[in-house]
Amino acid sequence: MIKKILAGLALAVIATTGTAVAQDSYPSRPVRLIVPFSPGGAADIMSRLLAERLTARLGQTVIVENKPGGGTMIASDYVARAEPDGYTLLMAASSLGIAPSIYAKVNYDPIKDFAPVSQVASVVHVLEVHPSIPAKNVAELIAYLKANPGKVSYGSVGTGSSTHLEAELFNSMAGVRMAHIPYKGSAPALNDLVAGRLQLMFDAWASSGPFVKDGKLRALAVTTAQPSASVPDLPTVAASGLPGYSAMPWLGVVAPARTPPQVIDKLYRNVAQILQQPDVKAQFVGLGLDIIGSDPAAFGAFIRQDVETWAKVARDSNIRLE
Repeated sequence: MIKKILAGLALAVIATTGTAVAQDSYPSRPVRLIVPFSPGGAADIMSRLLAERLTARLGQTVIVENKPGGGTMIASDYVARAEPDGYTLLMAASSLGIAPSIYAKVNYDPIKDFAPVSQVASVVHVLEVHPSIPAKNVAELIAYLKANPGKVSYGSVGTGSSTHLEAELFNSMAGVRMAHIPYKGSAPALNDLVAGRLQLMFDAWASSGPFVKDGKLRALAVTTAQPSASVPDLPTVAASGLPGYSAMPWLGVVAPARTPPQVIDKLYRNVAQILQQPDVKAQFVGLGLDIIGSDPAAFGAFIRQDVETWAKVARDSNIRLE
């Protein structure tokens, strides 16, 4: 009996030591960070900045690999099927949780198939109108929409996109109805908004900011629950006329499910420390991003809530794509 106990203790020590060694040796080869967008955008630039800083801290190259397409589902599915060893990561976006609610076929589960590392940042989105709309705040906009039913059109970067769902959430909560006109990207939608062919849009501050600063568009509010560090002069939608409204497009690092907790923790701690660096904070603001840096547990809880929120909006608005 004593021999069996000692043998069991020895195995436990070996297992514990093996885990510690695995944690200490990670990473022992390059790590890939899969970005579901084309090169050059805010998400790509931010990912490359993060990869550069992680390379310096981890002692192994963190390679950014772009896999755009399919509403980010191509990259998400790829990472979901990768080995859960910490060497393939995804810079996930809000669409990770939105896709299952709007697409008939999605090959991954946003909760079961991924291990959250950290919600890196929120993408600052603003509610903006053409100057022909007389509203100067959200309360005045709602009053205008109710007085002019069916006369206002809003643009989005595509059916089922975050900009589409944000507007539909606004419609539902405010008790108004605006006509939706989908576009293939932000640029053509903004061109029509500036020209007055659209009256309203929810869009990223990074792309809309120059038009607002030039006086071609009027920004009324940010969509997040809290004021944005990137646009401190703008109130939130909730505080300026629609209490309870909150929509936060986000970017965050996830790994395949069953990635060892020790690896997740090591990645999180390094990401969190990078996000505290003053020059990193300044670069994020320049990209229209607000730093979050939440831990894995908080990020996981947020994803679950986000999935529920947008699933309800998709159901209520009858948004479904093949």
